[in-house]
Amino acid sequence: MSQEFLIEAFPRGDQGRGASRRLRREERKIPAIVYGGSKEAVSISIWHNELKKALENEAFFSHVLTIELEGKKESVILKDLQRHPYKPLLTHADFLRVDKDHEIHVNVPLHFLNEDSAPAIKLQGGVAQHQINEVEVICLPQNLPEFIEVDMLDVEMDQVIHLSDLKLTEGVRIAALQQGEDHDLPVVAIHKPRAAKTEDTDEGVDSEAGEEGEDKE
Repeated sequence: MSQEFLIEAFPRGDQGRGASRRLRREERKIPAIVYGGSKEAVSISIWHNELKKALENEAFFSHVLTIELEGKKESVILKDLQRHPYKPLLTHADFLRVDKDHEIHVNVPLHFLNEDSAPAIKLQGGVAQHQINEVEVICLPQNLPEFIEVDMLDVEMDQVIHLSDLKLTEGVRIAALQQGEDHDLPVVAIHKPRAAKTEDTDEGVDSEAGEEGEDKE
């Protein structure tokens, strides 16, 4: 993985809503928790604006992150994030510890390539219809992909790409497919817009009607 994310964290003693509000208002930090593994859960606080800026990078959600607390570093993934219901503010974050010998479950974004170049779209007037934009994968932390590419170049009209069609790097599995073929969900397809289909149908009906009229004459 090419990018690294380091999160500076601070011990947090006070608990409760009042303490959390003071933390956000006076120190510009938000409460968070680090849990999992063989260690006890630890309450921490982190800089609000630094986390908010990091979240602008899509890769932050599908990377193994590093939290530094009192000089000690731990590898984690972002497991949950809470936001204010109507203000552009973060209110709480949950981080799950990871280690190189245990698999993790992480949602990874899908990157759709060559949509504009696909003949079914460029030449035949099709439209890509996305069903999902991310997928949950299972892998060891060191094998976690930043994203999964879906090449649309050779996708034909009315062809459907399913989860089982995705090309994965070594050591990565799709969580849904571990539950059986019934969970092989559609990812994306190229179809003609509904209006275009209706016009094609109408043209076919008109053509048939014209032929019938000629036959009667």
